Amino acid sequence: MGIKAEGKLRCPSSVAAAARSSLKLWMLRATTTVLLWTCVVQFTAVGNSWTWGPRVLKGWPSCRTAREAAAVTTTRLAMPEPVVERAALPPKRIYRNNGYLMVSCNGGLNQMRAAICDMVVIARSLNVTLIVPELDKTSFWNDPSEFQDIFDVEHFITSLRDEILPLIRKYKVLHLNRTDARLANNGLPLEIQRLRCRVNYSALKFTSQIEELGRRVIRMLRQNGPFLVLHLRYEMDMLAFSGCTQGCTPKETEELTRMRYAYPWWKEKVINSFVKRKYGLCPLTPEEVAHVLKALDIDKNMQIYIAAGEIYGGKRRMASLTSAYPNVVRKETLLEPSDLMFFQNHSSQMAALDYLVSLESDIFVPTYDGNMAKVVEGHRRYMGFKKTILLDRKFIVELVDQYTSGSLRWDEFASLIKVVHSNRMGSATTRAAIPDRPKEEDYFYANPQECLQGPNMLQTL
Repeated sequence: MGIKAEGKLRCPSSVAAAARSSLKLWMLRATTTVLLWTCVVQFTAVGNSWTWGPRVLKGWPSCRTAREAAAVTTTRLAMPEPVVERAALPPKRIYRNNGYLMVSCNGGLNQMRAAICDMVVIARSLNVTLIVPELDKTSFWNDPSEFQDIFDVEHFITSLRDEILPLIRKYKVLHLNRTDARLANNGLPLEIQRLRCRVNYSALKFTSQIEELGRRVIRMLRQNGPFLVLHLRYEMDMLAFSGCTQGCTPKETEELTRMRYAYPWWKEKVINSFVKRKYGLCPLTPEEVAHVLKALDIDKNMQIYIAAGEIYGGKRRMASLTSAYPNVVRKETLLEPSDLMFFQNHSSQMAALDYLVSLESDIFVPTYDGNMAKVVEGHRRYMGFKKTILLDRKFIVELVDQYTSGSLRWDEFASLIKVVHSNRMGSATTRAAIPDRPKEEDYFYANPQECLQGPNMLQTL
């Protein structure tokens, strides 16, 4: 007796065989589907826990739905984690991703730091998602450090997660490969200026390794009393770049000149050191700094922490300063070589360590208007107008030359130095604006006055 199926006659044995074959195929497909979904779930879990997670996964916005995000959050809360105190953050935003801003920073640590703050503002203004920035690895310092080697990536992302809603339509990715063209210092909306502060003073937190080492150095200094941080920009590259050779031997001057010509991106080659110094455009020498600190009545027993690289000329050039202030120290003399082993050949990480110590010093004295000097100055203003002595280099070199030539007595020299710097101690002041010459006006990050209305201003940024 035959069985009718789809208009054809089949014997019972063939029907049974076909049924078994179909069942095997269905079971194979079901098993494969289960395995694939298991792999997806496992990969997602691993991606959230591995050390590369922040760069590969967390650097891009979440594509989860609100329900999925809530489920993941519930799972994570069930897992025991170390207690870490962090500032209250806004709830995570769930949104559709439409575009990205990629940023390749250039310059030293503090030039890149300020640029990152500006890039967050640009991302918000354009309504795009900012990918974790790429740091400069091709400049003079040749530092291989990545963003996550210096800054806490997780903190950076979560502290800014309510600022970005991507709406780019025409182009999905915008890449800015240089960041040394700054936003305007003045004339921007108040909320934009305060966002720059929020990024600088809250989102850009150094890694736990850098912060812990910084705290160790600060504790060591505090055990011996108050300390002054001297940002002594007298390294070889600074002198070669600026063309300033005051006090250098003919051989050293020749060496610095060769170095300047060796780097094509240093555009200015023929430099008159005498003229630049006369107009206050050179970093102060260690000898000039020693005179100024004594004239300002800085206690000779004060600890002087040198926040800088290797001083050009070594002990010979530092002799006047160490004679007047015997308690001159640097991170290399306070810490063991093993403590700095992981920071060697990573200039940005070494600069981050100096940055932390500079913030906590009783007095901060920069000898040149570089990016670190300006950014630290502004950060110390934000911390309650901590004492920062802003040296008038043009006036100082004129007085130093008169004093060393014998035409000015010490008491006259000291008195004039005090008078000129009485209102240059980092106190509250209005940022000078020069609309037609923006490069000559006061730098926003040196005096973020829009953010200095009170100690709790950051909570409202």
